[in-house]
Amino acid sequence: MAPNDKSQTLKKRKRIAGSKDDATEISNFKKKSKQLGKPVSGKSVSGKPVSGKPVKKKPEIQAKDGQLSKRELLKVAKERAEARKKKRKRHFTLEQELALLWEKMRRRNISKEERSKFVSEALEKMKGKIPEIAGSHISSRVLQTCVKYCSDAERDAIYEELKPHLLTLSASPYAVHLVTKMFDNASKSQLPKLISLLHGHVASLLRHSVGSIVVEHAYQMGNATHKRELLMELYSTELQLFKDLANMKENKIIDLMSKLGLKKSSVLRHMSTVLQPVLEKGIVDHSIIHKALLEFLSIADKLSAEDIIKQLSGALLVRMIHTKEGSRIGMLCVKHGSAKERKKLVKGVKGHVGKIAQDHCGSLVLVSALSIVDDTKLVTKIIIRELQPILKELVYDKSGRRPILQLLHPYCQRYLSLDDLASLNASIPSLSAKAIEDDENHGEDKLAESKDYGEGDEKEVDEHMEAEEDIHLVKGGKKDPFVRRQELLVKSGLAESLVDVCIESAEELLKSNFGREVLYEVATGGVDNILRPTLDDKLTSLYEKMATLAAEPKSEESEHVLENFHSSRTIRKLVLDCPDFASILWKTALNGNSKIWAEGHSAKVVAAFMESSDPKVRELASKELQPLIDGGVLKIPETKPLEK
Repeated sequence: MAPNDKSQTLKKRKRIAGSKDDATEISNFKKKSKQLGKPVSGKSVSGKPVSGKPVKKKPEIQAKDGQLSKRELLKVAKERAEARKKKRKRHFTLEQELALLWEKMRRRNISKEERSKFVSEALEKMKGKIPEIAGSHISSRVLQTCVKYCSDAERDAIYEELKPHLLTLSASPYAVHLVTKMFDNASKSQLPKLISLLHGHVASLLRHSVGSIVVEHAYQMGNATHKRELLMELYSTELQLFKDLANMKENKIIDLMSKLGLKKSSVLRHMSTVLQPVLEKGIVDHSIIHKALLEFLSIADKLSAEDIIKQLSGALLVRMIHTKEGSRIGMLCVKHGSAKERKKLVKGVKGHVGKIAQDHCGSLVLVSALSIVDDTKLVTKIIIRELQPILKELVYDKSGRRPILQLLHPYCQRYLSLDDLASLNASIPSLSAKAIEDDENHGEDKLAESKDYGEGDEKEVDEHMEAEEDIHLVKGGKKDPFVRRQELLVKSGLAESLVDVCIESAEELLKSNFGREVLYEVATGGVDNILRPTLDDKLTSLYEKMATLAAEPKSEESEHVLENFHSSRTIRKLVLDCPDFASILWKTALNGNSKIWAEGHSAKVVAAFMESSDPKVRELASKELQPLIDGGVLKIPETKPLEK
């Protein structure tokens, strides 16, 4: 017999012997249980079943009170749990009483008198104990409701009691909501006092995930002076000592440094010690941090600025671009980031593109990415593919249409404000073209010097020049802008989807305040005729659809496209700028019917045929329109005289 077979037979024998022992134990246990009058269980004396699985021990309550029902056992368990909580929590009974009052006072269908009665009763019970119970999740909610609905005198009493403990409460996960509620309901005289309590602790609170919420809330609630006061603590230790400096008119750190004679190195050192822990912990959602980071980048040296860009490029930046300063930082990261950092940034927005596009500030970061990033395959895969399914929503949205319009008509002042254009063209001083040129000249000087010294110095200069190769260019991408637009708009299939949406929703877009501008840019083929000749057939279908809408008879149920304020002006612009559309519109809708439309908003559309710079369009309509002009039925604006 093989040794393996022997071992298996031995194991079987042991198993059989074990089962016999268990059987004898069970029989002995049954005999004993019968004598004692207890219920019999099919388990061995050792507490294990025949299968060998361990048995869960019954709770002590069942062991002691075996004759009680299930409901009575639960009641006993609840009483014992409450007894333990009473020993552990000092104000447990008070919290239970407050919870009952809270359920009454927070109801909607209750009169003001009854609510104020419950609020006063709750405050009377909490008097002198508010700082101790404010950290509890129950008491904190009760206090928030009391602060909201109590009288001015009662609110003042709560403020006075909580003032000495404000900083401690600001770091509590439950009490922080009470502190923010105090800021919300503070009077004009109380708000400055509450903000002043944060003086000297702004930096430490910003490093705390909960405490930073209070600083941000105070920053949002305060006026310009209060905001400056909070920010100055992040700039320099010297500025913390003098509260009067908050009344200065200078907002930018550069102006403050020049006026007060602060050393740039000490300011940079202090700001680095404040902001670095904040970035490491990922506390980047607050606008006060965005403002401080933007000011830091305005004075930072090249290495410090590059380090900030490296840290922010990625998913962290998505949480920042919802504010004005945060979106500016995002655009600076796109502009000055290396190819690797831009790739991380584009990957970071994955899954959030639709939400970012419809955000006023976030959409500018997408505009910047579409205009600068050279890796069009990655941009198409992530950004364009997420925009395509929601094109119908985006074309009607004021912010959502921006990325689309940027591809059709880049940096147009009709769609981007001067402030938006300034943000898109902004740059970090230390990474600007001038700074880069100075660094390159410095490298050349080093290279010239190395010839006079030796091989060791040459190696050092070579390392310096290699570092310069990965320089963060201010101009952005190297790819030709037209080629980039063509790859992102036409070759990706976005333009085709966009034209389909315009054909499907032509009437709604023409009458829409924001959608009509997208339709106009698509119909004209975009700047540099980027949609032509690839989509000529689709554009002709769009012209025919709009002409068909214009050819419909007047109806009392809905406003005609030639009489609507928005659509009439859009069609007029298309007649002036797009001769192909003008000829189709005339042949389909206006030929023989121009006298009907020679009044109201539609008259501007008819007159546009005689104002067109294209002689073929004028010739097409002049035979029918000239008698109307001569008879005074149709008027041509004097500011745009007819070209002969």
